[in-house]
Amino acid sequence: MADSMATTFVLGLVQMRPGPEPAQNMERALRHVRDAARRGAQLVCLPELYLSPYFCQTHDSKCFDLAEPIPGPRTEQLSAAAKELGIVLVASLFERKMPGVCHNTAVVFDADGSMKGIYRKMHIPHDPLYFEKYYFRPGDLGFKVFDTHFGKVGTLVCWDQWFPEGARLTALQGADVLVYPTAIGWHPREKAEYGKAQHDAWETIQRAHAIANGVYVAAVNRVGFEPSPEGGLEFWGSSFVCDPFGMLLKRASQTEEEVLIVPCDRERIEDVRRNWPFFRDRRTDAYRDLADH
Repeated sequence: MADSMATTFVLGLVQMRPGPEPAQNMERALRHVRDAARRGAQLVCLPELYLSPYFCQTHDSKCFDLAEPIPGPRTEQLSAAAKELGIVLVASLFERKMPGVCHNTAVVFDADGSMKGIYRKMHIPHDPLYFEKYYFRPGDLGFKVFDTHFGKVGTLVCWDQWFPEGARLTALQGADVLVYPTAIGWHPREKAEYGKAQHDAWETIQRAHAIANGVYVAAVNRVGFEPSPEGGLEFWGSSFVCDPFGMLLKRASQTEEEVLIVPCDRERIEDVRRNWPFFRDRRTDAYRDLADH
């Protein structure tokens, strides 16, 4: 349970450039996590599928060898790190639920190393170079909030960040912050024409979730160019945190590995919701048609 006496919590966002070897990526990730904790982070989040290059650029059955059970050896490592550092840790894994059934899963560890639970990515894209429907079954656990030592954490993953319904349902469960482990970038051939608009839309929609729901929002992206036979993706970094009125608190670079440390004040949530009472004025009696369209 969150410390009721604390009005603040400190986010640590790890923006990474994953290499080809999972063991080395885990070592690098844990090094960044330790750096974040040393700098005061209490709640640390890693980017989406940080243990490997973004394999969803292609359809390749051999990539299923990267999937792993939860719990398993990776979660043991992550649990040990959370306990050692006394932090809450959110990590993205390629979960092997059973032969032939895999999920894109966020795992939450509390400050004592216990695994608070998992969230399975609900919205699965299938676009050029983002062939995730080949690898992942849509989430079957619904939208989740985890009550941790340092706050109530809502975990959503990448493509989920475009859907206001997911943000709303998670915020309504009492989240202090919505964290989005992310792997998003440009098709290099499109960057000159569409790149700025794509990035602006990505940031704008998430800042809008913060405003509509009066919560902190943190997007944790990867960075760097990752080649593929189809041309590759240039991940745009730009991990960021915004406050409950959508004000940008800190943003990472577009090109470098980086750890963002961002203090957050729960009193800001209270203040925004008192003055912009969107939850009070919701008309749930008029929204039933949403489920039918």
